[in-house]
Amino acid sequence: MKVKVLNTSGAETGKEVNLPKDVFGIEPNDHAIYLDVKQFRANQRQGTHKSKDKSEITASTRKIKRQKGTGTARAGSVKSGVMRGGGRFHGPRPRDYSFKLNKKLKQLARKSALSYKAKDKQVVVLDAISMESVKTKDFAAVLANLKLNDQRTLMVLPSHDSNVYMSSRNLPNAEVMIASDINTYEILKAKSLILVEGAISQIKETLN
Repeated sequence: MKVKVLNTSGAETGKEVNLPKDVFGIEPNDHAIYLDVKQFRANQRQGTHKSKDKSEITASTRKIKRQKGTGTARAGSVKSGVMRGGGRFHGPRPRDYSFKLNKKLKQLARKSALSYKAKDKQVVVLDAISMESVKTKDFAAVLANLKLNDQRTLMVLPSHDSNVYMSSRNLPNAEVMIASDINTYEILKAKSLILVEGAISQIKETLN
């Protein structure tokens, strides 16, 4: 699949780049995408949720009423979960939500996500991008030139550029990451994928 290469002014450079078919042109596997996104979201969870059960409540241990003859249910402790201020039945406990996925499955998921973007013509290729200083206004101007300032975008760089990255941080709909760090969740979350030309070979190398 061939895509025209643009510059940061939004004009065509006259060049075309061929997106690798084995990365951007496969038959997408929806289940692989589901598993990879599920793992990504699970890994973001801290798992520090906690509630007190009956044994952790500080209160009197006196039996609150006699066992028989009251006409109501027997009750032995104010710590019980049926009592106001008592412990919680089967409440959340700290746990680790992360789980393992095979490397090849994750590669398949990312290729599938990229293939969806290419199929839907949501891939834009930039010849290069650089910034002399950290300026959100300059990064926003690049998105405006590409007519992408009103939608969620993911820009993929071949290597880390702190000026470009930090210039994008105050824009709620813009994400910047390097090619080796791309993941299925961020690809699918973005409406448009902006690839700096040098990142394409890096993506192919990472996913093969």
